[in-house]
Amino acid sequence: MTLDTTFLTESLGDGQVTTGQDALEEHATDWGTATGTEPEAVVYPTTTEEVATVLEAANERGIPVTPYAAGTGLEGNAVPAEGGISMDLTRMNEVLDVRPEDFQIDLQPGVMGPTIEETAGEHGLFFPPLPSSGDISTIGGMIANAASGMQTVKYGEVADWVLELEVVLADGSVITAGSKAVKTSSGYNLRDLLIGSEGTLGVVTRATLELAGRPEQIKGGRALFPDLDHAAAAVTDAIQSGVDVAKIELIDEESAMMSNAYTGADLPDSPMVFLEFHANHGIDEEIEFCRSILETHDLIEFEIADEERMGDLWQARKDLAFAVRSYDPDRQPLHPGDITVPISKYGDLVKEIKDLGEQYDLLTPCFGHAGDGNIHYTVLVDTDDEEQLRRGEQLYSEVVDRAIEVGGTATGEHGIGQGKRKYLLDEHGSETVAAMRSIKDALDPNGILNPGKIFPETE
Repeated sequence: MTLDTTFLTESLGDGQVTTGQDALEEHATDWGTATGTEPEAVVYPTTTEEVATVLEAANERGIPVTPYAAGTGLEGNAVPAEGGISMDLTRMNEVLDVRPEDFQIDLQPGVMGPTIEETAGEHGLFFPPLPSSGDISTIGGMIANAASGMQTVKYGEVADWVLELEVVLADGSVITAGSKAVKTSSGYNLRDLLIGSEGTLGVVTRATLELAGRPEQIKGGRALFPDLDHAAAAVTDAIQSGVDVAKIELIDEESAMMSNAYTGADLPDSPMVFLEFHANHGIDEEIEFCRSILETHDLIEFEIADEERMGDLWQARKDLAFAVRSYDPDRQPLHPGDITVPISKYGDLVKEIKDLGEQYDLLTPCFGHAGDGNIHYTVLVDTDDEEQLRRGEQLYSEVVDRAIEVGGTATGEHGIGQGKRKYLLDEHGSETVAAMRSIKDALDPNGILNPGKIFPETE
């Protein structure tokens, strides 16, 4: 049955509702989903009131609504599972207020990462947890997926810098969760409940973020090691020894090779660790402390780069996801691996991934935010080879199972979406998942908000 969009066009302005095929196809995919279910209509609200109007009307009619923004998710988080309405929030892209005296900024959900950094930078401030994909992502998407990035090891996740949210619930009611105070113990913590809920509990229409002063000293570079075991052990040792590092990223030799092929970088085809240090004073002493620890793990080279060189190094790291995808036209990434484990288990998991890659005879590059135990691993397969696909699925699942077994998680920052639903029960247990479901049912009794996400199909 074709959706009658009259109730939408009567509520929204010209150009804010479309059923055009190009728009439907665009909103049926994201960065990690090549093909998906097309919505029946796409709406482009510009205000909280318009979001509320659409949700109230959709809820009354039992029509699914899936929030969508930049489309840079990796687990189909914003791709409709049941058609209905795709609510594109990219036109809600205004910076509403900046209060540098309070280190705060108010934003609509469609504001992109570069705008946050530019606006904060005008006041000598920055948003420390901006993820690696921040250049192409909206703040609403970052909040919905509980995103984090390279600087999590020092500054924490996006969630740690969200103070207050304005959210529209499924029935169109508008609530405020959190406070502009930097701490509160008043009532249930609905703010943190909504962060990471992937649009299944409500639609964020305003966010108040905390900002930080820019560090006076920033230095970084890379360290080379003879093999991946030594590199991973060096990371673990540095974190356990309390090195005050802002970024510490592991890259295996396969990832370095792919980066060189994609960007023309000059990374050695060997395991390495990228590092960056932030401080207002004493940065050289911290760097030397770090060097002394890395040297106990057969360090081959330790380079502290100048500003231009450091920019090139980090760009090579940022481009790795693109580099892996484009490396071999005959082999495509199967799933975006995103496990996170306690730091003491980090080296063991990296080794297990590489051993499984050899066991299943599959190219499996590893890289990621090593300082917080986050490993991005990608299984490359020939999608026309059913046997390779079977081995790839087995490898991918074994790694997730092992991460959960040692106290880790199936997803450190990409969210569950559609791709990781089957791991939810193993990670949390049936009673905890039932509690999650009861919250979903209480806030969205008709199940219209982003259905088909997070919860396993058999749950």
